Amino acid sequence: MKIAVLTYGTEGDTRPLGALCHALDQAGHASVLLADAATLASTQALGVCTQALAGDIRGALGASGAIANVVAQSERPGAAAKALAAIANTHAAAWLRQTVQTAQGCDAIVCAGLAAFVGLSAGEALGVPVIGAGLFPLTPTRDFATPFIPPARVPRWLNRPSHHLINTLLWRAFRPAVNAARAEVCGLPPRRRLWTTHPMLYGFSPSLVPRPADWPANASVCGQWIPPARAWQAPEALEAFLAAGEAPLYIGFGSMTGFDARRMRQTIVDAAAGRRVVLNPGWSGLDAEGLPPNFHVVGDVPHDWLFPRMALMVHHGGSGTTHSAARAGVPSVVVPFAGDQFFWAHRLAQAGVAPEAVAGSRLDADALARGIAFADRAEVRERAAVLGARMRAEDGLARGVEAIERALAGTSVGRRA
Repeated sequence: MKIAVLTYGTEGDTRPLGALCHALDQAGHASVLLADAATLASTQALGVCTQALAGDIRGALGASGAIANVVAQSERPGAAAKALAAIANTHAAAWLRQTVQTAQGCDAIVCAGLAAFVGLSAGEALGVPVIGAGLFPLTPTRDFATPFIPPARVPRWLNRPSHHLINTLLWRAFRPAVNAARAEVCGLPPRRRLWTTHPMLYGFSPSLVPRPADWPANASVCGQWIPPARAWQAPEALEAFLAAGEAPLYIGFGSMTGFDARRMRQTIVDAAAGRRVVLNPGWSGLDAEGLPPNFHVVGDVPHDWLFPRMALMVHHGGSGTTHSAARAGVPSVVVPFAGDQFFWAHRLAQAGVAPEAVAGSRLDADALARGIAFADRAEVRERAAVLGARMRAEDGLARGVEAIERALAGTSVGRRA
C-alpha cells in the first residue's frame, strides 16, 4: 500500500512518525512523510521519502515567535491552543494543497499534530481512508482528564467532559481556516463537527497509559514509536567525561524556548550543587559558555545511547523524552512548560519514578534540588528499572503497522492489496 503521513510540530512530533514510516516501508508498503523542514533530518537518515511543509516551527518557538508567551504562561491551556492554532491556520491552504497533490494515488492518509484536520480534509477530498495518529491521548475517557489541563485541576467526575471541552475548543480555533482551505483547494463544503469515527493510533506506552476500557474500538495504544538505533560514535570528550566519575545528571528541555534562559541557567547550576551534569541546551537559548567544570555540554545525542548512562533525567516532559527516559530505566525530574507535558509529568509521578512536577515558570533552585533528591532515592531507581524493562519489551512500531493494516483490511484498499 501507498501511505501518505502528515504531521506538523517539533522534532518530538515528527521523529516518531518518521519511525512509523520506516516500519511501514520495511513491511513492504511505500510511505511519504510531510512535516516541517527543520524536523525531517532523522527521518531522512532512515531513507524515508519526505516532503517539507510550509512554515517554520523553530521560528514560531523562538523568543519572538508565536509560542513564546505560551511557555511564559505555561499553565494556561487556552493560550497554548490559540497559539498553536495560529501556526496551523496560517498554512492550512498550503498544507491541504500539498497533501492532496502528494496523496494522489495513495491508499490511505495518516495524520497527526497541527496538520490533523488538514489530513482529514484531504482524505475526504480524495475519497481515501484516514487514520489519526497521536503521541498523547485525545479520545475522551473517564480514566483521566484531557492532557491539556494540569491533572490536579480536574476532579475525576469531569475527566470525560474535559476531553470534549478542549477538543471542541481546539476545533473551533482551527475550524474557520480549515473550512476556508477546504473551499479554496478542494471545493468541499464547510465542516461543522469534529471527525470522530476514523481509527486513532497512539504511539505511547501502555505501561504509562493503559488503554482505557471505555475507549471505542477504533482507538489503539501501540507503544512508543522509536527509530531504529543508528550507528553512532560518541565524541571523545563525552566518553572521557562519562568515564571520569559517577553517572551524571542529564538536564535538557528539548525544543522549549521563551523562558528566562539566564535565570534557568543559574537555577540549574545552583540545584546541581557540584554534581556532574550532561547539559543539552536544545532550542532553549541557554548560554553554554563559562559553565562550572562539573558540566559537560552536548548537542544531538541518541537518547537510547545516552540516557541509560545517566543517574537521572531533568527534562520538560515531552512525550518522546518522557518515554525515552522511562524506557532507559532511570528516574526523572519533570519541569513542564506547556501542552501535554503536565500530563506526562503526572504519569511518571504516578508510576513512582519522578516527584510531582514544578512548572517551568515557577521553578527555582530549591524546588529543583528537592526533585533531584527524590529521584535519587534507591526505591525510585528500583521502580524506574522495573518500568524500563517492561517498556523495552514493547514493540510499538510492529503494533502500529499491524493496526494500520487491520484498519484498512475491510476497505477496498484491503481487498486490492
